[in-house]
Amino acid sequence: MSAKKATGGDVKNLSLAPEGKLRIEWASREMPVLQLIRDRFAKEKPLKGARISACLHITTETANLAATLRAGGAELALCASNPLSTQDDVAAAMLADGIPMYAIKGEDSKTYYEHIAAALAQKPHITLDDGADLVTTLHQDKTALAVSVIGGMEETTTGVIRLRSMAQNKKLKYPIIAVNDAETKHFFDNRYGTGQSTVDGITRATNILWAGKNVVVCGYGWCGRGIAMRARGMGAQVIVTEVNPIRAIEAVMDGYQVMPLLKAARIGDIFVTITGGLNTIDKPHLAIMKDGAILANSGHFNVEINIPALESLAKRNRMLRPFVQEYTLKDGRRLFLLADGRLINLAAAEGHPASVMDMSFANQALCAEYMFNLKKALAPGVHPVPRTIDQEVGRLKLRSMGIRIDKLTREQRQYLSSWEMGT
Repeated sequence: MSAKKATGGDVKNLSLAPEGKLRIEWASREMPVLQLIRDRFAKEKPLKGARISACLHITTETANLAATLRAGGAELALCASNPLSTQDDVAAAMLADGIPMYAIKGEDSKTYYEHIAAALAQKPHITLDDGADLVTTLHQDKTALAVSVIGGMEETTTGVIRLRSMAQNKKLKYPIIAVNDAETKHFFDNRYGTGQSTVDGITRATNILWAGKNVVVCGYGWCGRGIAMRARGMGAQVIVTEVNPIRAIEAVMDGYQVMPLLKAARIGDIFVTITGGLNTIDKPHLAIMKDGAILANSGHFNVEINIPALESLAKRNRMLRPFVQEYTLKDGRRLFLLADGRLINLAAAEGHPASVMDMSFANQALCAEYMFNLKKALAPGVHPVPRTIDQEVGRLKLRSMGIRIDKLTREQRQYLSSWEMGT
């Protein structure tokens, strides 16, 4: 049963708001960069008059981003970017605080898209997206595109891939800044955030001991690097599978076994997909996995594990414990799918630590300010985070940690910018 409020919104239960408020406050302690930006925004109001629609994971960290944008003068409407990632107490707290919020953990596909439409109803000037579902939905409403949209930001790798495809096919009608590609985002969020939160999600769902397990990490991008690093830190023997030869070499140099997934499928105890692609774990892999293998996905969409193929191989399945679906195959082997193949770190845990999201969402806040000030100066397409913003986030993070670094002297800057100076 959802709870609605006159200010606009659809959440599970407004009575959860007090609990959510406390958890948001706790997360804010680990988000000093966003707090520094919020303090400035509250004084300068750089987003006054801006309508911002956001399709993000509804977590305590997102609530702190929303508070920062609202401090800057923005009018907000939010919805979930994944049916299983919403923290219902946080959604309730945000709605109770007057922010239109459309998100319920476990919502079906129909409700999910109804919520996206509701968040877009305010005809935003700026969009914040995590996976590009908001953008693709908005592109179906050409009137809204023509009337209001200035630009937007994209938070995650999968969304950037989709948006670049739209741009290449000349379908993307407004500029998007790829926040995911900022150094202060993917170096930290993707590696340290995804690494820790994925291990956390699998552990909460299963209570397994990692030490001694064969863990197969499918994909060795920044997220895969983080998962492999944390799994090894827990005592696991890590195997990496890849299609990119350069990343495969890097995984070898980092000390991991690298092999085809068909070979790894026979020996893996835990499989984690993090490719952003389709059917990474497919029917041939499922058919040869050993009894008791655990399947988890940390990519954005639940298409990386071929669930229909798994169902076709099974003679029965049951929910064994929260987020653990047991599939008994026709030959008696059991495979365990976690969180319906959705983002395990957000479905079964709390997502990235707040201190990591501090930098990601600092980029979002500063890019929103940058985009709103530019109005329509950027051409449609996918654009990088301005270097000045990326470095400012890094400086603010160091400042919050009480760390100082050196600066180049005038002579050093001159040397680095000159082609004439040699020895």
